[in-house]
Order: sequence, then structure tokens, then C-alpha cells
Amino acid sequence: MGEVVAFPGQSTQQSADRPEPLWREQVGQALREARLAAELRLVDVAARAGVSPQYLSELERGLKDPSSEILAAISGALGLRTVEVASRAVTTQALGHRPGAYDGPVCLAG
Repeated sequence: MGEVVAFPGQSTQQSADRPEPLWREQVGQALREARLAAELRLVDVAARAGVSPQYLSELERGLKDPSSEILAAISGALGLRTVEVASRAVTTQALGHRPGAYDGPVCLAG
């Protein structure tokens, strides 16, 4: 079918040992970091976005995959554009804050 090509400085075995992070986990982490940086409470952001605090909490913990409409609403409630949240979700900085986070390259298919 094809061959596995390791990124420079990373062995193929190292990649196989850790699963690649899920997109919803990365987005959730980016949302939580943005909320905490803005010193906003979960209930305040949820109210502004028109979602329940429980649902927002599940999104931040990577348990739910938000629709584009929900992501836009929450991003707006945080004073961010959706593309900014998506960009933060794929940065090494966002991945590095989570304990046990995958620290290898991330590739998103379009």
C-alpha cells in the first residue's frame, strides 16, 4: 500500500508507541486555554455562546466534537475567530500543555 516515513528526528517506533491526538481533544484544549487566559468562567462563556455549561465542559475535555456553528459561537464568546481557535489547536504549545500529550508532528487532512 505505502510506506511509513518518519519525520526528521523522530523514529517510526516512537510514532507507533503513542496515538495521534484527536482533533476534538486539541480543539477542546485550545478552547479551555483561551477561556482561562481571558479569566472567564465556564458558565459565562457558555451563556454568551448559547450552549449549556455541561456541553462546553465536555467540549473542553475533548469528549464531544463541536459542529462548525458551535465552534464559531464559542470562539466568538471568547473574542476569537474560529480560525484562531483552529490554529491554536494545532500548535506545539497547545499540545505541550496537556499531560501525556502527543508531541510529534500533526497532519490534518483536508
